[in-house]
Amino acid sequence: MKTPADGLQWMNFFIVYVALPAMMFKLISATPFEQLKNAPFVLGTTLSTFLVFCLSFATGIITTGHIRQATIQSVIGAYANIGYMGPGLTLAVLGPSAIAPAALIFVFDNTLHFTLVPFLMALGSQDKMKLGETVWFVGKRVITHPFNIATVLGIAAASIHYVPPAPIDTMLVFLKNAAAPCALFVLGVTVALRPLRAVPIEMPILLVIKLILHPLIVWLVLSWLGDFGWEWTMTAVLMAALPPALNVFVIANQYRVYVEQASAAILVGTMVSVVTVTGLLWLMSQHILPQRLILP
Repeated sequence: MKTPADGLQWMNFFIVYVALPAMMFKLISATPFEQLKNAPFVLGTTLSTFLVFCLSFATGIITTGHIRQATIQSVIGAYANIGYMGPGLTLAVLGPSAIAPAALIFVFDNTLHFTLVPFLMALGSQDKMKLGETVWFVGKRVITHPFNIATVLGIAAASIHYVPPAPIDTMLVFLKNAAAPCALFVLGVTVALRPLRAVPIEMPILLVIKLILHPLIVWLVLSWLGDFGWEWTMTAVLMAALPPALNVFVIANQYRVYVEQASAAILVGTMVSVVTVTGLLWLMSQHILPQRLILP
């Protein structure tokens, strides 16, 4: 007998393989190509996420002593919900100027996680994968991810100013508009269907890292690197402040490691983020937050 969660599989498929890729392509292809070549911004946001990943990994090693469990804890601390919540929320709060930075963060943060996790899991496994097999596995995950494919196509379209034919463009608009509502619905149902059985002792530390330190580190690093503009900086801060992604549970379930704790982290992190993210959104709406914490 199927569990209620099984009924979401086709909606998850629609979101991951159809709606969100259509939204990413539509938004990125309409972005000036010059904005998509901001290497210092990519360096700052990706470096920040990597630092948070390392901090969470160290927390996991100290509390559990196992590489594979610490890897899932790293994802809890560093992998924000930039797929389901990120694009729609940043676009709604910061407007069209958030499209390019959100897309860059999405692509490079996902690439970072899809690269680090398989390597660390292989490193911590008793059945060691050969180096060539690990490289092939990581490369395949990165290259074939539908979000990354849509992003590459969107960048290519932006570079040549390609506009799809009217029927295709209309379909893409419909799918783009369906992405955020469907994703947020699935997020709510998925979290509701996963009961909170146990809260590990390290979870408060990981959630402080995810919800507080991650956006703060992004803010500090971007402030140190240069002037990216208020919208770009706040987009990066908001994306980093989002709760742990549903992919945390997917990754934990895939490797059969830290599964219940990952589910609990998503539930508790999402609940706590109602306060932290809402507070951040209010501060942004009032333009209380300065663009840079470190002035030249």
